[in-house]
Amino acid sequence: MSTLALTLASTGLPGDLFGSTTALASDHQKAKLKFNRNGKFKIVQFNDPQDDERIDRRTVELMEKVLDSEKPDFVVINGDMLASGPDTPLELKQAINNLAQPMEQRKIHWAITYGNHDEDSTPKNGLDEAEMLKIYMSYPHNMNQPGEKGITGTGNSHLLINNSKGTAPAFNLWLLDSGRYAPDQIAGQDFEGYPYWDWLRFDQVNWYYETSMKLEKRFNRKIPSLMFMHIPLWEHRYMWFAGKEEMSAERHEIAVKKHNIVGERNEDECPGPVNSGMFSAILHRGDVKGVFCGHDHINTYAGNYYGVMLGYAGNCGFGAYGLSGAEKNRLRGARVFNLDENKENVLDDTYMVFAKDYGIDLTPNDQSIDPLPL
Repeated sequence: MSTLALTLASTGLPGDLFGSTTALASDHQKAKLKFNRNGKFKIVQFNDPQDDERIDRRTVELMEKVLDSEKPDFVVINGDMLASGPDTPLELKQAINNLAQPMEQRKIHWAITYGNHDEDSTPKNGLDEAEMLKIYMSYPHNMNQPGEKGITGTGNSHLLINNSKGTAPAFNLWLLDSGRYAPDQIAGQDFEGYPYWDWLRFDQVNWYYETSMKLEKRFNRKIPSLMFMHIPLWEHRYMWFAGKEEMSAERHEIAVKKHNIVGERNEDECPGPVNSGMFSAILHRGDVKGVFCGHDHINTYAGNYYGVMLGYAGNCGFGAYGLSGAEKNRLRGARVFNLDENKENVLDDTYMVFAKDYGIDLTPNDQSIDPLPL
């Protein structure tokens, strides 16, 4: 288990899954997260379960064993919860329920961000991400919000975590929808030859920037934070090679020392064709201490890129692609974050945990099960 430190100065499912969430959203606003009496707070990031109603049983087993061993205060499932499988609204509800129950049964607060695959099944079952968000929000311990109106994406929001005394926020979590795929054309030009995934749009970057300033004004200080999004920034790739042009083993050796990189990179990063400028905004504001993504299942690295941690959480879904051959499931896992309100930057350290740590079967086969009961 590799640790990377930032070295800087009730079970059950509501009956009406498609009813109004207004009251629930109001309740969520009151259900504030809080550091424990020792000033500690732990977050677990799961990424890319990417399955349908007949989930691979080991995905659920991994989630449960991580939760039982790490005992987090909060969980984020950072995109690609679903694959293209759910054909009906019922199957979609079952697929979501498979992922919700590990947290609900343990009464752990949790939230999701959206990835590029979450609407793959929408043409068949008729439910888009806005409708799916109502389902997620219907769970008692989910803390998603409808999201900021008038900006790109679904569910863009932030969650404040109060200090151990409950008197003021000690930390903040940004949850962003990084989109799905690049548009077919802009100004009559297609994106052939460029990465074909989506990117954070300017209105999302601007929303973060303005909201960050409002929080600073409200609380008379910048609130340190983590930012979660599914698709990586271009800066993830720049960090791995300590540069923009030359991508070589020699450059990576320089990067390991320069950026304190820990973990594996087994595939190219897959950002969108446009650099959103989010990292520039983050540097200017100085409150975000880490940006963590998924999307590229077999990357597990993290590093310190000019004072901001950039990293991956790997992939927890045994039904999704992994490494090749017999090693397919070797990197199934989750990322853990330890926060300490007594540390200057609050984000103390982060590390990966893996299915192999818990004795979970890594055989490269299909072990799908019937849906967990609603």
